[in-house]
Amino acid sequence: MEEAPAVLSAEALRERLLQGLEAEHVEVEDTTPGHCSTSFKVLVVSPRFRGKALLQRHRLVNEVLAEEMKHIHAFEQRTLTPEQWAKEKEEK
Repeated sequence: MEEAPAVLSAEALRERLLQGLEAEHVEVEDTTPGHCSTSFKVLVVSPRFRGKALLQRHRLVNEVLAEEMKHIHAFEQRTLTPEQWAKEKEEK
């Protein structure tokens, strides 16, 4: 079995997504009972998502986290453009 990356944490994933997707905003929550870093929920806001369908956006995220995904058991993601994020914040 392949060994997990040295640091598989919410903060490590957040940094990777910020850099890999030129993201404007990233939220990562460790949803694993006991927070043992095998289940995550993420929100990523990136201009790279403009003009892309949901599946294409999710593939971009999965590509950036390819190594980490080998060790993650559950992964829930929301991917928004900056415009969608701004509209969502206005509605709250």
